[in-house]
Amino acid sequence: MANTSLLPLLADGDIVSGQALAKALGVSRTAVWKQLKNLEDLGLQIESVKGQGYRIPGGIELLAADKVLTGLSPLSRQLLSRLDLRDTVGSTNEEAMAQIAAGTGSGYVCSAEQQSAGRGRRGRAWVSPYGRNLYLSVVWEYEQGAAVLEGMSLAVGVVAARALAACGVPPVQLKWPNDLLFEGAKFGGILLEMTGDPAGACQVVVGIGLNVDMPARSAGDIDQAWTDVARICAGQAPPRNLLLAALLDELLPMLAHFEGAGFSPWRDEWQALDAFAGVEVVLHSGNHRMAGKACGVDERGALQLQTTTGFQSIFGGEISLRAAR
Repeated sequence: MANTSLLPLLADGDIVSGQALAKALGVSRTAVWKQLKNLEDLGLQIESVKGQGYRIPGGIELLAADKVLTGLSPLSRQLLSRLDLRDTVGSTNEEAMAQIAAGTGSGYVCSAEQQSAGRGRRGRAWVSPYGRNLYLSVVWEYEQGAAVLEGMSLAVGVVAARALAACGVPPVQLKWPNDLLFEGAKFGGILLEMTGDPAGACQVVVGIGLNVDMPARSAGDIDQAWTDVARICAGQAPPRNLLLAALLDELLPMLAHFEGAGFSPWRDEWQALDAFAGVEVVLHSGNHRMAGKACGVDERGALQLQTTTGFQSIFGGEISLRAAR
């Protein structure tokens, strides 16, 4: 799946001579140099050590199906219909939607080393450097149309927090309706997309993006406070394959039971992780603003906003929540 056959030879971070690389690949030194340039074009840092060779500082862990599958429980492996690991895609959600159009159903999972057109909520770009973060999308089929989406993004946030904790990541928080935070900085987001009958049989794509080890040089386009799992873990992020397996191990069973159970079983756990509980906030939707105190969510996942005119139930959508200044 690697974009070049050279990448696995440098993945451990050790210095490898140009001659050794050429011999291992059965190509000329000139061909090796061209492949090194290809890696740099992907955004990878290639260090040339004079008289010794080349290396990727710190190494890089590539996604591997066998490592992910080994980390899944028997139930999750049964629910997984296909694990599709890609090198580069436009976005994993986009690929999942294309797979639905081709007849793919529940349990399809797409993850990629890099997204060339990663998307967040409200049409924002999702910064997606090669081989450093996690980008994944899961397809599930339901019979209740758009109604099944109520509270789903919040439940996804809960299972993501569970998966991170299972991998030894310090406790994180959730921001209504779609963000994962640590000490106020965002490191993950959730994007749900639906296709099919809004009132009947439909397919939902659940997209999750997690900053795992975001290179500072790649983060220049991020327009808000951000962090990543490596920083949260004092420089020692869990392996990406372990994180991906843990996410799927929590997410697949939740999706399989969500239509029957809804958000209610996840509500208390979400509220315990709510980063804005009791905080004065401002909601922005287009040119409309609404201020009040965030007071958790109801059984349907609607934000409970205490305003000067009483409590308002706010459902997700193209809404931005910020602390009041």
